[in-house]
Amino acid sequence: MPPVNRNRLVYGLLMLFTLLMGLASRHFFGEVPFVKSYVGDALWALMVYFGVAFLFSTWSIKVLALATIIFSFGIEISQIYHAPWIDNIRASRLGGLVLGFTFVWSDFLCYCVGVLAGVALENYVLLKRFSVDQKTGY
Repeated sequence: MPPVNRNRLVYGLLMLFTLLMGLASRHFFGEVPFVKSYVGDALWALMVYFGVAFLFSTWSIKVLALATIIFSFGIEISQIYHAPWIDNIRASRLGGLVLGFTFVWSDFLCYCVGVLAGVALENYVLLKRFSVDQKTGY
């Protein structure tokens, strides 16, 4: 497989768009049980995938997916730990969005779905249209 060289502008915009989709899903459909329980977590993992792709634009898709899964699972496992200092961070809007609040087993599946969506989008759409040409840099 040839080296990947992602267009950071595209991935930054995708990360922002996914963040807005996640916030919109909570705002407009937050009372729908399926959306409340699962969609936000899958979108969160997709956003993390795009964020890691933005930061590490030359990593292979496999390494990118693995790093995103490890990060997402680590955040979920950290939700078991409750100390005043980390609960104070979680009490802020940004801290709560990044770190979450409570450990839920089903979130692991949601993270896998979000990462798989990122892999599929990248394989079948993004790298074919928006990767940086190795020769020209554009």
